[in-house]
Amino acid sequence: MNKAIITVVGKDTVGILAKTCVYLAKQQINILDISQTVVQEYFNMMMIVDLAKCSKHFEDVSADLAKLGLGMGLKISCQKSEIFEKMHRV
Repeated sequence: MNKAIITVVGKDTVGILAKTCVYLAKQQINILDISQTVVQEYFNMMMIVDLAKCSKHFEDVSADLAKLGLGMGLKISCQKSEIFEKMHRV
């Protein structure tokens, strides 16, 4: 398994989840877990995904997601799970 963590943060608007999931599905990226909240007008989502069947390089997926986020006025970040876990270890 080739896991990554995707985070999406910004003002809530219609279609954030849909547009993000359509991109992931087109790249054969499987969503393993997802959590999202909206606090007042602010949207926050975290996904754990499996890139094992994705034919694109991780860096390209990360850049594509960042560009997708910019188009929606959001910040979308993608990190390899090993890096995320080491950065957030207590």
